[in-house]
Amino acid sequence: MMDQLETDVMKRSLSFWKQLTEAQKKTITEDARVFSYEAGSSLHFGGNDCIGVLVIVSGTLRTYMLSEEGKEVTLYRMHSGDVCVLSASCVLETITFDVHIEAESDCRIVQISSPVFSRLSEESIYVEAFTHRLATERFSDVMWVMQQILFMSFDKRLAAFLIDESIKKGSSRIQMTHEQMARHLGTAREVVSRMLKYFAKEGIIELSRGAVEIIKKEQLRSLLSK
Repeated sequence: MMDQLETDVMKRSLSFWKQLTEAQKKTITEDARVFSYEAGSSLHFGGNDCIGVLVIVSGTLRTYMLSEEGKEVTLYRMHSGDVCVLSASCVLETITFDVHIEAESDCRIVQISSPVFSRLSEESIYVEAFTHRLATERFSDVMWVMQQILFMSFDKRLAAFLIDESIKKGSSRIQMTHEQMARHLGTAREVVSRMLKYFAKEGIIELSRGAVEIIKKEQLRSLLSK
């Protein structure tokens, strides 16, 4: 059963909630289940895994693609109040992504089953529009990542990543290992380590065990304009 906080987050996150009938609202409320996941737990294993629509109450989920060789590349992250529809890929008829989802931190999730959400999508144009809008937005996120990989040099990609992480965390200190950065960027740890050492040599960052401290953010930003 959902508590009041979980119910409130779900209602705010599902923008179509006010357009539902009372019977439809009751269907979702009775179907919804709350799960807790520890950091590092896998929630979704690709296109054949249709666990339902996820509403993030707390924590962060990471969505990534996995190559046949086991190389990962992070596509996007989702935080409190975000909704994941790609975990219910069987609901989407025209837009599907073969992605994996894991808990990047300890998470609490409201899960709405695929059969229930699929039925509501058939009954309500608002639910259908919401589903496809979210899928389209995620497609844009995926295309941005692919564009970076294909057309942006690695020094710029790493600089952009460090700046983004600094903004998200509200700190110039980024607690993340070289291996974790490599997983996010879809490359080898050695490549990340080599570029970080170059940045450190230039005085842009300082390296410590499991962390990077940005010293000259403007110089880091200047790399993106070159």
